[in-house]
Amino acid sequence: MMMSRQQWWPVATAISLAIVAGGAHADERESLEALRQTTLGLIEALVDKGVLTREVADGMLKQSQQKAAQVAAAAPQAKPETTAGGKPVQRIPYVSEAMRTQLRNEVKEEVLAQARTERWGVPNALPSWTDRIKIEGDIRLRYQSDKPGKSNTSPDDYLVSEGANDGFTRAADFGAYSPTYFYSTASTQEERTRERLRLRLGVSAKVADEVGVGVRLATGSSTDRVSTNQTMGQGFNKYQLFVDRAFVRLDPAEWITIQGGRIPNPWFSTEMAWSENLNFEGLATTVRFAEPQDSFVPFATAGWFPLREESPPRNGGRSLVGAQVGASWDLESRTKLKFGLAYYHYKNMEGRSDLNYGSQGTTQVPYVNYGAYEYGSSLRQKGNTLFETNPSEIGDSIPLWGLAYQFKPLVLTASAEFTHFSPFNIMLTAEYAHNTGVSEDDFHKRATDSLYAGKDPKGRADGYNLKVAVGAAEVREVDQWQLMASYRHVGSDAVLDAFTDSDLGLGGTNVQGFTLGFAYGVYRNTNLNVRYLSAKNIDTTLNSSYPDALYKVNSLQVDLNVRF
Repeated sequence: MMMSRQQWWPVATAISLAIVAGGAHADERESLEALRQTTLGLIEALVDKGVLTREVADGMLKQSQQKAAQVAAAAPQAKPETTAGGKPVQRIPYVSEAMRTQLRNEVKEEVLAQARTERWGVPNALPSWTDRIKIEGDIRLRYQSDKPGKSNTSPDDYLVSEGANDGFTRAADFGAYSPTYFYSTASTQEERTRERLRLRLGVSAKVADEVGVGVRLATGSSTDRVSTNQTMGQGFNKYQLFVDRAFVRLDPAEWITIQGGRIPNPWFSTEMAWSENLNFEGLATTVRFAEPQDSFVPFATAGWFPLREESPPRNGGRSLVGAQVGASWDLESRTKLKFGLAYYHYKNMEGRSDLNYGSQGTTQVPYVNYGAYEYGSSLRQKGNTLFETNPSEIGDSIPLWGLAYQFKPLVLTASAEFTHFSPFNIMLTAEYAHNTGVSEDDFHKRATDSLYAGKDPKGRADGYNLKVAVGAAEVREVDQWQLMASYRHVGSDAVLDAFTDSDLGLGGTNVQGFTLGFAYGVYRNTNLNVRYLSAKNIDTTLNSSYPDALYKVNSLQVDLNVRF
């Protein structure tokens, strides 16, 4: 690798100093001569290693000689002093040993620093653009045991409820059926044990100071956006990798960040509002109203995310828009606070009575946009209040379930970190959600079938999540540890169940329960994590015809996490 003129100036400086050494005297001349020879030896070594060509080295020597001559010529020519006998007086400038040592060290450090930066003579040196690439990822091995309560409502009851057109449910997939086969397709009382694996591999690149890109691949399912787990025991079949993230990030100024594509969660939140495994598709912008060194930093985030394109036959696209304002505040070096207030609005997610079918003789047939108001099984988890959008269609058709309420939740999130108790920290997190879209009047305007006349879906609009953790803020090193406990009480319709946590109660809303966890650093970037989760439903998992419908489950998760 050859050096440019700017790159070899430290070497040229050393050569100049070495040549000037010729004008010194006695001991000083010996010391500077040693410096001269050392510098010339360095030049020869660089030529031998192929870092410099002979032509460049000779040019450097010639240029340094010319520079030394210019310095000597520019010096004032004083009249030579003579003794009384007419002999010339020789004056020897004094250069201390400390100054000579400092001079040698400065030249040496400058040359070595430049060599390290430019990778002079490094075999197979990577090009400089690789410094802008970052690769990271993690692998998690998990043992998971889920034990539903033996007194849980049988899935046959969910099936009978749907078949009888009772109209409402909060766990439609516990009793899904088809016109051909009338049987339950889920289990609510049997234990399940799984070994699971999660792989995530991400690459990010800084294209310019203002532009970055990111891509991440992950295991999981194409229809499960809130989990990247791959269940083992598939007959040694290979795993699929999916594009988990793919985004462009713009930082045109220190105070603004713009992200577009499939991006990381842009909101300050907990797993009650958004699963930690969820990524968003769309556009988000965050503005910070402070200087980087300020202790109090207000921020605002806005985002738009399409959920379904607007095209025939299902007219009416679906989307999520959101806005959040908040601030982070470092009260002192040992106390950090953060809070945010967010408003989210889902467009066209709520269900409506579906009349998009007609009669051909004695048979009813759907129109092309039939099912446009469904909250499909590929999206929902469980917990939200659903109503059947097609109850008046002929008897053996598959029920289509739509959301009973609109979703316009207000979410307040706050966290605090205290490091007064070294060597461990105390971390507190709280979140409260209220869905302003829960309205019985609005429901009856959309659910026009006579089955729903005078019926109240009885959904809950509120939810909260509390968490305390003690120990390391993040377990990354050997012998670091963290002990945590959390309690969650999230009403059926406080948030959309599709995007919330999938672990407590095996996912969804209409759930209350606690989580206990302990993580320990076994090696660097390797930790063992054990969690116990216990949950049960708040309101009936069915409807008013089954007011005591019950679903509770206890889960044990043992994880080995390795980051790289």
